[in-house]
Amino acid sequence: MTTDATQTWIITGASKGLGRALAEAALAAGDHVVAAVRNPDGMADLAAEHSDTCLVARFDARDTHAATGLVSTTLDRFGRLDVLVNNAGRAVIGAVEEVSDAQLRDLMDLHLFGPAALVRAALPAMRGQGSGTIVQMSSQGGRVAFPGVSAYCSSKFALEGWSESLAAEVAPFGVRVLLVEPSRFRTAFNAGLEFSAVSDSYRDTLAPLRADMAGADGVQEGDPVRAADVIVRLAHSEDVPLRLPLGSEAVERLSGVYRRGLAEVERWAEIARSADFDDAVSAVRPV
Repeated sequence: MTTDATQTWIITGASKGLGRALAEAALAAGDHVVAAVRNPDGMADLAAEHSDTCLVARFDARDTHAATGLVSTTLDRFGRLDVLVNNAGRAVIGAVEEVSDAQLRDLMDLHLFGPAALVRAALPAMRGQGSGTIVQMSSQGGRVAFPGVSAYCSSKFALEGWSESLAAEVAPFGVRVLLVEPSRFRTAFNAGLEFSAVSDSYRDTLAPLRADMAGADGVQEGDPVRAADVIVRLAHSEDVPLRLPLGSEAVERLSGVYRRGLAEVERWAEIARSADFDDAVSAVRPV
């Protein structure tokens, strides 16, 4: 994969925020973009400005049955698919006891089952051409869970585990997987939060979290334009990490998570090892 080759992208949730910034950055790099959005009217300006290189497609990222059609539309228009970005997402805020099954399942549809279907639809074309990059927009909340954000974090944790297995499976075919783990970026994400019904049990303990999440809108430290430029540069590069914490907060927070996790494993290692048979032969496999 060369840095100057024209690439074709599918970007879900491309009408605003990081998705919109990614679409603009890819087009500015001379690439082709299929912007997969629920409301194509919101992309009319970009489609008009880049009529030859941008296609706007109506698409609900939760609709697993629509994934094959989106990929077929992309291949019919541009002849190949190089970068798939599963970007569409949102958050539900509330304690575990407050978030309903329907809310939790909806986030799993949006953050796991929808992306999984789209990846499955895209892989035959990527394997056939011997190259491709799958960008999964996760979160720092995909590696560390926060109280009051269990539904969102669990869906991103699931996406990360699924994608880590995927990365190992498709690497022999020249297909890369990039898990992007952003901290807070100045998009409309925090303005669109869904808050569960507040119970008396958690009203006081989660009040600071609810206020912090709602109050972050418009003052997030991350620049979506700079973030998009990073991702586009990586998609055109030879070397792509499996995980990319994006933003200073994500780097610091996740570094701390890894250090604390390793320290905890080492602290309890002797007790953990005591669960094996005395004559057991280690079957540890490299990961």
